[in-house]
Amino acid sequence: MSVVDEPLYPIAVLIDELKNDDIQLRLKTIRRLSTIARALGEERTRKELIPFLSENNDDDDEVLLTMAEELGVFIPYVGGVEHAHVLLPPLETLCTVEETCVRDKAVESLCRIGSQMKESDLVDWFIPLVKRLATGEWFTARVSACGLFHIAYPSASDMLKTELHSIYSQLCQDDMPMVRRSAASNLGKFAATVEPAHLKTDIMSIFEDLTQDDQDSVRLLAVEGCAALGKLLEPQDCIAHILPVIVNFSQDKSWRVRHMVANQLCKLCEAMGPEPTRTDLVPAYVRLLRDNEAEVRIAAAGKVTKFCCILNPELAIQHILPCVKELSSDSSQHVRSALASVIMEMAPVLGKDATIEQLLPIFLSLLKDDFPDLRLNIISKLDQVNPVIGIDLLSQSLLPAIVELAEDRHWRVRLAIIEYIPLLASQLGVGFFDDKLGALCMQWLQDKVYSIRDAAANNLKRLTEEFGSEWAMQHVIPQVLEMSNNPQYLYRMTILRAVSLLAPVMGSEITCSKLLPLLIIASKDRVPNIKFNVAKILMSLIPIVDQSHVGLLDSCTMRRPQLVADGYMHEYRELKNRGADPSMGWQANVDKWSREKLQPPFVALVMDR
Repeated sequence: MSVVDEPLYPIAVLIDELKNDDIQLRLKTIRRLSTIARALGEERTRKELIPFLSENNDDDDEVLLTMAEELGVFIPYVGGVEHAHVLLPPLETLCTVEETCVRDKAVESLCRIGSQMKESDLVDWFIPLVKRLATGEWFTARVSACGLFHIAYPSASDMLKTELHSIYSQLCQDDMPMVRRSAASNLGKFAATVEPAHLKTDIMSIFEDLTQDDQDSVRLLAVEGCAALGKLLEPQDCIAHILPVIVNFSQDKSWRVRHMVANQLCKLCEAMGPEPTRTDLVPAYVRLLRDNEAEVRIAAAGKVTKFCCILNPELAIQHILPCVKELSSDSSQHVRSALASVIMEMAPVLGKDATIEQLLPIFLSLLKDDFPDLRLNIISKLDQVNPVIGIDLLSQSLLPAIVELAEDRHWRVRLAIIEYIPLLASQLGVGFFDDKLGALCMQWLQDKVYSIRDAAANNLKRLTEEFGSEWAMQHVIPQVLEMSNNPQYLYRMTILRAVSLLAPVMGSEITCSKLLPLLIIASKDRVPNIKFNVAKILMSLIPIVDQSHVGLLDSCTMRRPQLVADGYMHEYRELKNRGADPSMGWQANVDKWSREKLQPPFVALVMDR
């Protein structure tokens, strides 16, 4: 290529690659626009690259999306903010395409560029672009225009501002519901830039039109506008204009609108203030909690604690708690689950007396629910209740239900109980724990599900860290030694796992005197997989035991190659027989089953080798 032709090389390559049939090559080229621009220089980028991109926008949506994103950060490559307006034409074209994600990204890039442009350039270039899009023949242009008004408006003259008000009002009355939805969605941003005098007149007039739209998809977006406008208006104007709309929306014929009100009501309460909340929004919320549609009740139930935080405890007890009692026995399990996920957090809000009298019966009712995820929601947040009612009352009222759940037929519920045990132990104290829960912790070591057994072994380690090695010597080690003789080898494997976890916590003396003899005996087990795991544990104990026992470890681990070989062969056979992938190993297969929410295989009762 000659020296004369060399400056044209980047554009020539760009043209060739953007016409290539391979979409991945075209995407790669678009992502290198900044590199091409640096090669061309600022002037040639403005005069050659940007016009080329404006004319070549007929491509796959993925390529156009990437182009819209790249152009949003292109100001430095065209010569700075003085020349930012040259980026508007290609983005304007992208604002009219059919694909929504491309239009949204183009609008986002236009907003980013417009926020950096000079006021004079905004008036000369940006506002005319907004007007062209807003009056476009195809609805996609009008949809995009709604997201640009908040950038254009502050720099406009008074005459242009009046015109922009009028144009936005027309968009809110557009024949196409998609345009009206976009206008409703962006009204809050536009209103935040409008002067207070126009806010009370023009914007509120537009808002009222949207709240009466015949499409529920428009009205539900107007609900979001209620919260945004409520923060901008004076309190008296907010009560006069926004509050009646919220109350009407809470009784809207469309459940989707009521669902949106339930989701937004806490924000609306903050905008309204305490008195309107007490007189008007509390009754509206009660209606939503008792709505005919389960989806609305789910949304309302999920906000019950946040809503009670806004009220004083007396109001919450008087108006909200009766609805909570009804929801705790709702016909929809999803409603009950949504309530269970937040109800425990109501205890600190309502105080000790109300929690004991009103909430505890609901907690017990939900703990006995047939739906396992619901019970998990209650179990996982018991620590919210303990500081309020005290451990004595918690143990008397909820502990029997927890003990019952420890033997639940759903293994995930049992797993959640195990994971909560260390926290419960620290709250109950060692004496109460031994009396009520100690036996359960050992019982889990012989569960039929591997994940439960493994969690139980970890649980023993955490309890030993909490209560100390002396407690473990008295309550854990004797039972571990006894279980090591279990005829089912998978249970003996669990004991080995427990020993490997307990040894670092128990210290050298107890490990050498109690745990090491157990491992020496296990190294002669007739099951190869047991010997394989013993070899691994013995190697890990070398830093823990004192020097006098290192020789004993060495003599055992001299047989390690044979133990490992036996173990691998046995593990391969076991995994293959269970339909697992032998190349991954047992633990990797268990992790895979957990990710896929599959239950690990039960222990077969015939495995008594």
